[in-house]
Amino acid sequence: MGYAWAAGATVAATLVALGLDAYFHVVNVALVYLLAVVLVALRWPRGPVITVAVLNVAAFNYFFVPPRGTFHVDDPQYLLTFAMMLGVGLIVSGLTERVRARARAQAALEIEAETERIRSALLASISHDLRTPLAVITGAASTLAERGERLSAEERAALAQSVFHQARDVSELVTKVLQMTRLETGAIRLEQDWGSLPEIAGAVLRRLKPRLAEHLMMVDLPDELPLVRVDASLIEQVLGNLLENAARHTPPRTLIRLKAQNQGTHLVVAVEDFGPGLPEGDLERIFDKFRHRNAGGVGLGLAICRAIVLLHGGRIWAERLPGVGTAFRFSLPLETPPAMPAEALAGDVK
Repeated sequence: MGYAWAAGATVAATLVALGLDAYFHVVNVALVYLLAVVLVALRWPRGPVITVAVLNVAAFNYFFVPPRGTFHVDDPQYLLTFAMMLGVGLIVSGLTERVRARARAQAALEIEAETERIRSALLASISHDLRTPLAVITGAASTLAERGERLSAEERAALAQSVFHQARDVSELVTKVLQMTRLETGAIRLEQDWGSLPEIAGAVLRRLKPRLAEHLMMVDLPDELPLVRVDASLIEQVLGNLLENAARHTPPRTLIRLKAQNQGTHLVVAVEDFGPGLPEGDLERIFDKFRHRNAGGVGLGLAICRAIVLLHGGRIWAERLPGVGTAFRFSLPLETPPAMPAEALAGDVK
């Protein structure tokens, strides 16, 4: 590509120079070729720069240096012009290559610093979020082991239930960390198929029924919603993360509303809560890794949601609701579903 640009720059410089030939001295016309060399040197490495310099010298010599129409040079001063073209091209190419190398080194340092920041934040966040459940598990297990026979059946059941819930939270934490890693490295591939959003949402609501039990749940999913071509398991996770996030950060008996709307080219799904809401500046940063609405959670749930939605070609955002509350919305592109087979239509008629 660089050599093609070199040839194109020579052709363009020659056409411009021919247009200026009647108005300017031949030495001034040579500056057009010099400019072409500089422009190529700013973009491409040394090989294309040397090529454009040689081609420009040849074109300038053939079209403008007396005797014209030949490659013979009667006046030795033009040899200096040729050398200047080549020298300027090499100097500019060397300078730009040095700048590019410095920019690459700076970018590598920034990536390394960001990686270290993420690693530190991940370790700090995981250690914080593991400490509490592991302490509960250790305490409950120790109590059961040391004096379980002296406890009532209800007390033993409560301790076992506590161990179960805390172990589940630890398992979910590890799962989120692993999935975020897989999403960022491209290890997850979509297994898309046509599905109904109400059916996907129904599976999520059944699974989260115990966690949503203390909230008022409103579902507004019209029957006429079009089918979407998605990876159902991943979209279930998006809905589950958003609903759990709403339940975790709003007081009991607070309303949570799940709704969807067909907007022509996209299906927009919203999870609205009527809790304390978010500050204006947090609406964009809320989807960053390790960003917490308040204490609790490793800060990956919303980041995973964003990665999954982007993988489907949609987008996700947060809005403040009038008064109080927050709406988390994401869009999924709509495609034309395949036509039903004729046999299926005939069976429906029967």
